[in-house]
Amino acid sequence: MRRSMSVLAGLAMAVIAAESRLTGQATNATANLSVSATVSKNCTITTAPVNFGAYDPVATNATAPLDGTGTITVTCTKGAVATVGLNMGSNANSGARRMSAGSAGYLSYELYKDASHSTVWGDATDTALDLPAAPNRNPRDFPVFGRVLAAQDASVGSYTDTVLATVNF
Repeated sequence: MRRSMSVLAGLAMAVIAAESRLTGQATNATANLSVSATVSKNCTITTAPVNFGAYDPVATNATAPLDGTGTITVTCTKGAVATVGLNMGSNANSGARRMSAGSAGYLSYELYKDASHSTVWGDATDTALDLPAAPNRNPRDFPVFGRVLAAQDASVGSYTDTVLATVNF
């Protein structure tokens, strides 16, 4: 009998141990973790200069304008819509863009949105360049078509101007 008591006691211990393992096992609870981010529209702008080269008021450019092309590069967040404006430059006078050679004088020019030189590129709502929504985040190049007017009585010198390019988004 003692033996059966020992066996029963051992069996009871095994049952208690097994039960404590089962009740000691962890149960589950779940919850959803929200994850979010916001992508803001952003644009950057860089430029490559309009270099007209040599202007000859005596022969070549006495009757023909001098053309040059520069580039504006705009990089925007995908889907961002923007406009690019060009101000009148640091030597403008009465609504005309001019390059200066200091005391040597001025050389008039204009900047255009198109190769046919028919649409002036300015910084007002109606003269700025409207960019379509950016298809991706890659840089996009937009040409700037410049023209120095013909038949200007210009003095010898190096003429320059600085035009501020602004991207609005």
